[in-house]
Amino acid sequence: MKKSVKEDLMFLVVKIMIFFALLGITFGIIFGICRISGNAMDPACKNGDLILYYRLQKAYQAKDLVVIEKDGQRQIRRIIAKEGDRVDITESGLEINGYLQQENNIYTDTLPYREGIHFPVTVGQGEYFVLGDNRTNAKDSRIYGTVKQEEIKGGVMALLRRSGMQ
Repeated sequence: MKKSVKEDLMFLVVKIMIFFALLGITFGIIFGICRISGNAMDPACKNGDLILYYRLQKAYQAKDLVVIEKDGQRQIRRIIAKEGDRVDITESGLEINGYLQQENNIYTDTLPYREGIHFPVTVGQGEYFVLGDNRTNAKDSRIYGTVKQEEIKGGVMALLRRSGMQ
């Protein structure tokens, strides 16, 4: 029994619809893509880079890169402390639980902002303290305080570098 062209076309259309439905589910529920704007995460992430993140991740550790949503904008930040940790930023630098942190990939001093929160801060339950890697001009937890678990959209899985972007 030979299939007609019409049946073949209908089968192709159904396959294409299933493909796009699976693609929509994959990037609407499981994964996300975010474009970096600004230089708050220099040198790890540059302006114009694309980030692929995993939306279903719920447990994060210090040094994880995450996508957060603050003030209606998506931002990439690094988790510095999690619930129960005591964060202090002084003229000496960043202290977590009383220990001065030696951060190898951070090339600027970590100092508090005048208009930001007051230190020391103890991170509450279900919250994280996040900082940008470019500590001199990143809008981060030094300004808006700790980030709630619900504000974290996912953990960064991959960085897609867009060459030539500034």
